[in-house]
Amino acid sequence: MNRLIRILKHRWLDEADARRALGADGLRRLEQRVAASERAHTGELRVCIEAGLPLSYLWRSATARERAISMFSKLRVWDTENNNGVLIYLLLAEHRIEIVADRGITQRVPTTTWQQISDAMVEAFQARDYEHGLLDAVDRVGALLAQNFPVDDPAIVNPNELPDRPDIR
Repeated sequence: MNRLIRILKHRWLDEADARRALGADGLRRLEQRVAASERAHTGELRVCIEAGLPLSYLWRSATARERAISMFSKLRVWDTENNNGVLIYLLLAEHRIEIVADRGITQRVPTTTWQQISDAMVEAFQARDYEHGLLDAVDRVGALLAQNFPVDDPAIVNPNELPDRPDIR
């Protein structure tokens, strides 16, 4: 019975619900914030907002963390030159937040720091303020990337390896 309830919960929501969570202006502001953040460091930051898990994940009782790791791969966040990509993943159906970071940044940032960022997002999301929670997370992750992977020469343009636009599913 629990599996059926979970499936219904995930199938009830769709991409339109994910877009409504932030609205067109909020998504645009989030994209601009990611772009601004990436000018200060050599890392790559992606945001993925998913309404519900695909049916194949639900059938095998996969977790939000498993899906986030899969999206980390699908969105090619792992494929950055310095192995310093970070994915902020939000699963609306379960109100789950996952942060997946590549090996270059995980060697330098303790797990507790990622948990603190997630906890701050939870507080904002409980108030249904998805935009503020995500913008704050982008700022905090961006600060970690800038601290650990700063742009050494401001005259050199840092190539944008991944899209700044949030991935909505």
